[in-house]
Parts: sequence; structure tokens; C-alpha cells
Amino acid sequence: MDKIYDICCGIDVHKKLIVACLNHKRKKELREFGATTRELMELAEWLQKNECEIVAMESTGSYWKPLYNIMESYGLHAIVVNPAHMKAVPGRKTDVKDAEWIAELLQHGLLQPSYIPSKDQRELRELVQYRKSLVGERTRELNRLQKMLEGANIKLSGTVTNINGKSARKILEYILSGNEIDEKKYDEMYEEKLIAHNLKASKEQILDDLKGFMSPLQRRMLKELLQHLDELNVHIENLNDEIDNFMKPEEKQASQVIQDVTGIGNTSAQTIVAVIGTDMERFPSDRHISSWAGLCPGDNISAKKRKGGKIRKGNALLKSTLVLCAHAAVRHKSSYFHAQFKRISTHRGKKRAYVAVAHSILIAIYHILKDGVKYQDLGAEYYNQFNAERKIHAYLKKLKALGWEPPKEAVPA
Repeated sequence: MDKIYDICCGIDVHKKLIVACLNHKRKKELREFGATTRELMELAEWLQKNECEIVAMESTGSYWKPLYNIMESYGLHAIVVNPAHMKAVPGRKTDVKDAEWIAELLQHGLLQPSYIPSKDQRELRELVQYRKSLVGERTRELNRLQKMLEGANIKLSGTVTNINGKSARKILEYILSGNEIDEKKYDEMYEEKLIAHNLKASKEQILDDLKGFMSPLQRRMLKELLQHLDELNVHIENLNDEIDNFMKPEEKQASQVIQDVTGIGNTSAQTIVAVIGTDMERFPSDRHISSWAGLCPGDNISAKKRKGGKIRKGNALLKSTLVLCAHAAVRHKSSYFHAQFKRISTHRGKKRAYVAVAHSILIAIYHILKDGVKYQDLGAEYYNQFNAERKIHAYLKKLKALGWEPPKEAVPA
């Protein structure tokens, strides 16, 4: 087998140990390093001294990140590889053998590098990922709030749509002060616009739902929970400002452009741009980016029989964001995504239909960013343009089976 690189290095990465195997033409040199910054710099200097052409390492947890940053700062060509793509043959497994195997595969060009964005984009990813975790924590706290209110027999969620809204918050603060809302107090809060005037529930229903029994311990727990919610809201707002200031002008423009796609808001657009970037040249086609994101069907065919096609594992942040956008997109009944969802969910189920819509959204984003085109929705009647007569005959056949005979002039030739 031909050798692609004369001098290359395979690295087995651990939390506190780095094992490097340097293949120098026909010679092998093995060295062990620690994981501190000083020792990683010694590794980089050793590779520079030996004129290493390329370095390959496993994507082991987050332990590869400091090593990759050092390699990047020293100008070394480093790639990160999925461990599933380079598992050694069965036998004895040691750190030295793993490093030698990585170096051997790398020298013959048998390793496929993972997509590693630039340092600025990696930092932007961390910001949006942390914001997502805080939003998830706020959602869990709201669920706890709902559970505690139900335990006190206060049916606030059945009265107010948003339990974290202004009206619900004012009502809760007054209840937690140890008082009870009666008709007089309700009228005062209504006149002061502390309670919204557009609530669907009537005053009698609201007063009836707010009558419950809250123990002193429950009241204390609810105060702590509301205080935590306020802190989370402040942190999320600070992260929103930080993300907006950190994004480059081209990233802001891309984020604004893809918001034309049905179902994508500002937060989702920022997350998508942070993950895939603005340069689509790294993905040769929309099929490549769909495969990388883990949203396209998999191949499992044997003897010309398809045995299922589960989606592969992809970028978790991108996939979850696009599926969330798909849930929002299918609610627009005049959009193409709503028609696509209805068409697929009838015979494949709702979960697969949401993934299919997310796949279509990603394809639209890819062409918007790569070709510079504007998004144009195909409309909810897109699928009705094809095989119209065939569909009419199919529906008439179903009606005849139910006992309804259409007039002869209504049947198409």
C-alpha cells in the first residue's frame, strides 16, 4: 500500500496522558507526555523539530480540544478522527498500540478527518450551547413550579397561558405574600393592568382556580423557585447580548437571511450559523451536510431489500435545533412544510415526519447560504399539482366504497 505521508504522528489522547507515535519514513518513535499546557507545548515543539507533516488524534470526549488548540497555535496540520472509523483489529489493546495504529492508518491516508471549525466559531458554539442549557434549565424550573402549584391545588396553568408571564407572576407574588385574591383585589389589579385584559378566562373562573391551600413550606419553596427563575432570565439575557456582540457581520447577515425560512427564529438562526458557519464550500452538496448533521435516511440494503434506514448520529446541537424549528414550521398551514408533514406522517408517523421536515429546512438553509438565493415557500398545495386525476379517482373509489355514487357529469373522463 502506498504511503501518503513520509513523516506523520498518531496520538492517543487521555485525560492526563498523551501517547504519541511519530512515523519517520521507516522508523517509529514513541513518546509519552502529560496533559498540562507546558507538556503539550513540548509535544508540539518535538513535532516541529521532526518536521511532522500531519497529526491525527481521536475525538475522545473534550480532552482533544486543548491539544488541538496547541497544535493550531504552532501551525501544525492536525486532524480529529472519529474513533469508530479507526478501531484496531481484535487483540491486545494498549495506549502504545492505539497510537501506532493511528499513525499507520494516517501514513497511508486511510483516516477521514472530522469537520473542526475555526477557533472563533468554536467559541461561538460554546456560547449558544450554554444558552441552550440554561433555557432547558428554565423549562425544568417552570415544570417544577407547575407541579408545586398543583400540589397546593392552585390551577393557574388552566387560567393563564404562560405561567412565566407578567399576569401570572403578579398573581403569584401577591399569593406568596400570604394574602388571598378576592373580587375587590382582582378589580384593583385589573385596573392597574397588573392582570392582562386579554385573558380568555373570566374573572369568576380565575378567582375559583386561585383558591387553594398553600403551606408555609410550599410558600418558601415557591419563593426560592421564582428567585431562581429570575436569575436564569438575567443570565439568558446576558448571553443573548454576548452572542450578538461576538458574532461577525457575515454571521449576523447569514442569521438574518435564514430567518426567512418558515419556522426559524432569531435564537435558532444564531445556533444554526454557529454550528455550520457561513462558508458552505466545505460541504460539496446538500447531501453531504445532511449526512453530517445526521438528518438523512441511512442505507441498510441487502440482496436488494431495504431493511430500514435509521438516521445516523450527527451534531446533537444542530439536529435538536432543526427538529425544534420543524415543530414550529408545520404549524403554518399555508406552508410547504405543513403539507410535507401531513403527507409523511400518515404512513410513517409523526416523529419521522418531523425529521423529514428538519431535513428539508437544512437543505433550504444550505442553498440560501451557498447560492445566495432567497427562500420561496412552495405552498401547501404543492403536492396537489401532481397526479391530480389519479387522486380524484382514488377519492371517488373510497366514496363509492362508503355507498355514495357521484353524478356522471362530475366524474372526469
